[in-house]
Amino acid sequence: MNKNLLEVSIGIIAYNEEANIENLIFAFLNQKLDKVQIKEIIVVSSACHDNTDDIVEKLIEQFPIVSLIKQKEREGKSSAINLFLQKATADNCLISSADVIPEDNVVEILISAFENEKIGASGGRPVPINSRKSLIGFCVHTLWEMHHEMALVSPKLGEMIAFRHLFDSIPTESAVDEASIEQKIKEKGLMKIYLPEAIIHNKGPENFHDYKIQRVRIAIGHQWLAKYWEYQVASGNSLLLIKLFLKQLIKHPLSFHKICLTILLEIYYRMVAKIKFTLTKQNPTIWEIAKSTKNLKTK
Repeated sequence: MNKNLLEVSIGIIAYNEEANIENLIFAFLNQKLDKVQIKEIIVVSSACHDNTDDIVEKLIEQFPIVSLIKQKEREGKSSAINLFLQKATADNCLISSADVIPEDNVVEILISAFENEKIGASGGRPVPINSRKSLIGFCVHTLWEMHHEMALVSPKLGEMIAFRHLFDSIPTESAVDEASIEQKIKEKGLMKIYLPEAIIHNKGPENFHDYKIQRVRIAIGHQWLAKYWEYQVASGNSLLLIKLFLKQLIKHPLSFHKICLTILLEIYYRMVAKIKFTLTKQNPTIWEIAKSTKNLKTK
């Protein structure tokens, strides 16, 4: 490895991702790199029972930097991340969900941020491939546009996060791994940075059942992090959320009713999450899969 390059260990956390895992690994193998060198790509398979493991093992035969960790039991994404962190050997890490596709400059952009010694974590801009024409697609795009606007004000990292390898674990009870990593970086006295030019394609839910699964799970995870680790993500700022919703109304005046529905749904899902977390003590570290978010195709 070239000592003048910024090395990175990439971790892909997978549970039954046969539809996208090969495309994602090739997306990382084909990154355009200048200042950065990918030292290893480690896939953590959380008790996959589809063809995910077979696909990865075939790629390992072709590409020595790819490796596979098989987790016998599904113990949650944070637990799988900890297995990756214990094996990763580079000074910098990048963790990716297995159901996304980064554009070919994302690794370079995210890892190059660490040339600044004050930066401890970086994240790019998730852009959903869902059609805006459907009601659920519009809701998905509205939320991710708000995520983008929010991150410009107060960096909020999601879907793919890069960070300095300064710790070997995050709380296994956490259902919001990116936010837990943000909290760890804050503990080290370092800053996080949002880099919107690093585009990460994802797929939002295509039905309201899966939409609810995602929104409630995320809301519960943020409440858990705030209570037990005293860390609040940017989306916990109600005043900022109101400003962002108003900005969406101004930007899309003809979609007033759709934006209002998105607002009402978000309020409702957060109320459901509050009840589940407060009264029934639920914290979905092992969550129900939103099946319609899989099989990502960017072209």
